[in-house]
Amino acid sequence: MTFQKPALIVLLVILPTLIFAQTPSPIQSGPMVGYSEMREVSLWIQTKAPSRVYFEYWDKSRPDVRYTTREIITERFYGNTCELIADQVMPGKIYNYAVYVNSEKIEFNYPLEFQTQTHWKWRTDPPQFTFATGSCAYINDEFSDRPGKSYGGKYQIFQSIHKKRPDAMIWLGDNVYFREPDWNTRTGMIYRYTHTRSLPEMQPLLGSTHHYAIWDDHDYGPNNSDRSFWNKNLALDVFKLFWSNPSYGIDGLPGVTTTFQWGDADVFLLDNRFFRSPNKRKTGKRTMLGEGQLQWLIDALCFSQATFKLIVIGGQVLNPLAVHETYATFNEERELIIEEITKNNIAGVFFITGDRHHTELTKIERPNTYPLYDLTVSPLTSGAHLGAKNEKNPARVKGTLVIDRNFATLTFSGTQKNRKLIINVFDADGKKLWTQTIHASDLK
Repeated sequence: MTFQKPALIVLLVILPTLIFAQTPSPIQSGPMVGYSEMREVSLWIQTKAPSRVYFEYWDKSRPDVRYTTREIITERFYGNTCELIADQVMPGKIYNYAVYVNSEKIEFNYPLEFQTQTHWKWRTDPPQFTFATGSCAYINDEFSDRPGKSYGGKYQIFQSIHKKRPDAMIWLGDNVYFREPDWNTRTGMIYRYTHTRSLPEMQPLLGSTHHYAIWDDHDYGPNNSDRSFWNKNLALDVFKLFWSNPSYGIDGLPGVTTTFQWGDADVFLLDNRFFRSPNKRKTGKRTMLGEGQLQWLIDALCFSQATFKLIVIGGQVLNPLAVHETYATFNEERELIIEEITKNNIAGVFFITGDRHHTELTKIERPNTYPLYDLTVSPLTSGAHLGAKNEKNPARVKGTLVIDRNFATLTFSGTQKNRKLIINVFDADGKKLWTQTIHASDLK
């Protein structure tokens, strides 16, 4: 018995440590870095159960000075998600941050950081910055997937994007895929977002890259959904729970439409679902954006002084073929947008689009002015559209068709008088597939 007592004491000392080490994390997904401005940054997280959450953050060069967000209690009704604002920041800084749940600091095995935008105008050349982008992120879920071969795969693509260390990622829609059990209820929609957002391979990318998003049909409602979808207001509510865009909707209109600036780029995030006419309706005025959103876009483009004006929308704009859900199936409105850009002599316009399950760069020439470009990037993890190789887009830039899972980066660099956009497209493992350079002077 005398020899068992020390062993018992050792066990009693070690046991709490073992129990603590095996305690599951209270985090369901995230943290995620949302929008970035000069005076504030959005931070998002999802817990597994209702919890008290706050963030601590500090200038990377001044780790001794700490700031905290307010504390919030996550609620099941809201998917146990929360968005908190880091509002004690200065422009042009890099910050580290930490997550506290129920007063306990949560440890992560990857860096957590965010940045504030640079106050450069009238002072220096525009900063160099990089956006990553892509669309169609399908994460397999055996219970609700169709029978047969899995549709999603190559989840390492999110790790490959993270390794490129972009400043921000623009999600081009179909960021989750609602299935039949999902789109008719709040419970179903929150389940689907939670299932996708919890993917382990995605977490490091969420934690240190700023994220902006639009939607397309699969994260709005059923396939090819339009303005008639009865549950679109709920879909919008849930979208807001899981993304941290700077705003939602314009001029009092609902939807995911918004805009943000980064360096010398103005980015216009459009909503191609909330006001969209049914694809099969032959009567009445056909619209993809709706009159209010369309007029706002033209006004905003005319007002913008940015070198690059990036128009982000779920479906292809410049592909002239009226196939599937390209804008050519709403050709009157498509031609109106091009005409307004031309008549108002708007420089620097560049379209970024998704949806098509293949990637390509489309270029259309315009008489007496610069050509317009449309970079389509798709899919991230969904199945590729193998039939795209037989789709004869006459405006496709030679050598840019990719029929496999992929993503793109857009790097903006150079002096103020000699800015350029470098497009790189990569496969799921981060191998470069093609590159194109477009100078700002080419867009005037």
